[in-house]
This record gives sequence, structure tokens and C-alpha cells, in this order.
Amino acid sequence: MSVNVLFAAKPDRWAEYERPLRDAIAARGITAHIAMDIPADQVDYIVYAPNSEVQDFAPFTRAKAVLNLWAGVEAIVGNPTLHLPLTRMVDPALTQGMIEWVTGHILRLHLGMDAHISATPGTWEPKAPPLAFDTRVTVLGLGELGTACAAALAGLGFQITGWSRSQKQIDGITCLSGAQGLDKALSRADYCVLLLPSTTATENVLDERALALMPKGARILNPGRGPLIDDTALLAALETNQIDHATLDVFRVEPLPQEHPYWTHAKVTVTPHVASETRAAYSAKTIAENIHRGEAGAPFLHLVDRNAGY
Repeated sequence: MSVNVLFAAKPDRWAEYERPLRDAIAARGITAHIAMDIPADQVDYIVYAPNSEVQDFAPFTRAKAVLNLWAGVEAIVGNPTLHLPLTRMVDPALTQGMIEWVTGHILRLHLGMDAHISATPGTWEPKAPPLAFDTRVTVLGLGELGTACAAALAGLGFQITGWSRSQKQIDGITCLSGAQGLDKALSRADYCVLLLPSTTATENVLDERALALMPKGARILNPGRGPLIDDTALLAALETNQIDHATLDVFRVEPLPQEHPYWTHAKVTVTPHVASETRAAYSAKTIAENIHRGEAGAPFLHLVDRNAGY
């Protein structure tokens, strides 16, 4: 079989992906012409980054699918010209990176590592940290990444509650859903990890009311999407000590503006959208698998539900 694959992303991504894509697709037994300049009416598959110059999908009359390079699809799912199946990126490296960021930052806060690292030399205050067994973590969002992080934290001994729009059952995790379930999940969140998609339904899921439901002194980690948090409400909750600390990796505007109060707030840790990243050597295999499935007439993996927005 032979297919034409349009790589619709920034040139620096092409330099990163060209060889891994060629190797991964060839390994699936497919002969492919992969380039950034294939005429629209000759394209079979579009490997796509939402910041691509391609925004009108109407000319792609032959294409079988748009294979998103990013885990998030909020920047493309509402495109009115998109008439093709859309898949999101799921790969082992993306999941592993998120597990490492989430567990690393929770353990850093849980063990009080910052205080030891920045302590005045000679300070000797032998106060033992709490145990994971006695610490409750709520994960909002039980998709691929949320479920993996919840399972990893449960494996460390934390008490895990997960919340999702629809009810799920996951071994070792208390799963809640719906509006009442969200309130209950927040009320037991010594730590709250945000891994929801960005939709109109999830915007400002942590607003003033939600923050007030959390135990006093709770900690927040957001490696999901910036719009999940009402920034004004979070800053107010930090000032009253309702929230003890926020570790934030994603923001409404990126890069985070230099004048934003998060940069200098003593109770906020800013990381520059590095919680997890697609890595070409791994994500190319996900793309190759979906091209193989498309050619075989099999269902695509990680197909986006347009109505749900993810």
C-alpha cells in the first residue's frame, strides 16, 4: 500500500519528526510519501498541529483522517471546515512524562522538600512529614493521563479520588461523577490535580465556590489546561490560606506574561508547560498505527468525540 501523508506543523517540528515518521510508517509495512507540500486533493492523511497554517480542511477531499500531534484538541475540534475523523495524541512517553511531573511535584510538597532545600545552613528541625496513607489526592479528569497519574499515586499509598464527567470504575480509586460527585471530590482534596480537557463545561472548574469546598490548606497542581482555573479566585484563596500552594504548568496566555502575579507569589510554583511533551520517537508510532488502521479499514485509535470536545 502507498499513501500521501501531509505534515501540517511548524518547520522545526518537521525536522524533529521526519525521520521517526518515515521509520515508523515503514515498519507498519506502508509505503508513504511524507512531506509538507502535498497538494490538498492528493493527501490521504494529515499529521497535524493546531498552530499549523492549515486551517481550512474543505480542499482535502481525499483525506481519511486528521492525526493530531497534541493531546489537546480544543484548538481544532470546533473548526467548521473539519469534515474528517480527528484523533488525539496518546503515546507512552506522553503518559510517562505526566506521571513523573505529577508524582514528583506532589512528593516535593508532601515531603516539605522546599523548606529543606532553602533552609539556613545549621537549621535542624527534625519534623517528620506525613505519610501518603493519610493523605488524600483528588484527580479531576480520568482520561488516559488522569487515570495513569491516579494509579501511580495510588501505588505510592495515597488515598485517591477521581472525578470524571461520566462514571468510571478503576481498581484502587474512588470514582465519582456529576455535579454532586465533583463537590464530594473537592471536599476530600488535600491535593487536587487538574487533568481535564479544556471545554466550555470545564472552564473555571476551580472557581471561588469550588476552592472554598476544598480542605483549608489544600494544594493544587495544574498540568492540564490554563482555563480550568479562575486565576482571580485562586490568588484570593492563596491570600486567605484556603489554598496553601499552587503548582501551575499551563496558563491562559503562554508564555505567562512577565507581569503576572504568579511569577512572584510565594505560594505559587510556575513551570513553563513542561509537564509532558510528545516525543517524536514515540508519537510517530501512534501515528503510524492509525495510518495502518485507516488503510486496513479498522477503527482509528483515540478518536475525538466532536460533541464532547475531546
